[in-house]
Amino acid sequence: MRIVVLAGGIGGARFLRGLKQAAPDADITVIGNTGDDIHLFGLKVCPDLDTVMYTLGGGIDEEQGWGRSDETFQVKEELAAYGVGPGWFGLGDRDFATHIVRTQMLGAGYPLSAVTEALCARWQPGVRLLPMSDDRVETHVAVELDGESKAIHFQEYWVKLRASVEAQAIVPVGAEQAKPAPGVLEAIAAADVILFPPSNPVVSIGTILAVPGIREAIAEAGVPVVGLSPIVGDAPVRGMADKVLAAVGVESTAAAVAGHYGSGLLDGWLVDTVDAGAVDEVEAAGIRCRAVPLMMTDVDATAEMARQALGLAEEVRA
Repeated sequence: MRIVVLAGGIGGARFLRGLKQAAPDADITVIGNTGDDIHLFGLKVCPDLDTVMYTLGGGIDEEQGWGRSDETFQVKEELAAYGVGPGWFGLGDRDFATHIVRTQMLGAGYPLSAVTEALCARWQPGVRLLPMSDDRVETHVAVELDGESKAIHFQEYWVKLRASVEAQAIVPVGAEQAKPAPGVLEAIAAADVILFPPSNPVVSIGTILAVPGIREAIAEAGVPVVGLSPIVGDAPVRGMADKVLAAVGVESTAAAVAGHYGSGLLDGWLVDTVDAGAVDEVEAAGIRCRAVPLMMTDVDATAEMARQALGLAEEVRA
């Protein structure tokens, strides 16, 4: 079975770990969000790609869900001693090595897709990890700070401000001019099923879909497209997805997120059992829907979620 998964950070990475357990013989291609990418200390940092790579490769900080395990922060402390920031973004010593290698390879002329493949050669994530694009795309957030309207990088909004101010707009800068990375459209065309894990529908999966050609390829693939709701009981399972959903005019409900993707893209949608009342509303919109437990409490529970998604895909196919 050839499975394509659109993935953001922690939620996408943890879902992939369950998917690998649920479908151990599947050929899995992951299209990773790069809108969260940021340049820090002269280095190219790709948080979502690295979170997938570390999680599946066994190097993730399990408690945080991001960054390396057994991490130290001496370089960050030394930079701070020199007065060099930003101090709000926590790059650890082990993590620095990844960004140094990536930046050196990019500087030597390798595209991000080739660099990602080289980094994965060490981590052996057991999936083919592709950036959504080799072109630079950065998600910015329009906010009002100190009485002034401005656009800030998504990482500043999410990590520094903790989404504490209202997001007026979400803009994937550069997405309109970007091209899908090599292998992305080919993987979609060859897929047997396409999955949207419970990643952020606006700044993770939404940013991937903003790259011209990707949404169209998924819609035209002719295979089941199944998503899992990141909203449980009208609240995000993790993070602050409600803040960015509000910025694009979408309610923080499982049914509203399904409608945001739309029946032209989604064929199936899983909601949590607490949202079973939303099933009829989603199905009325032309999307087959089932209510199942959607809390990724451990790998086994996540694997069962993946099985349910694949089972719904088979229902759609039939």
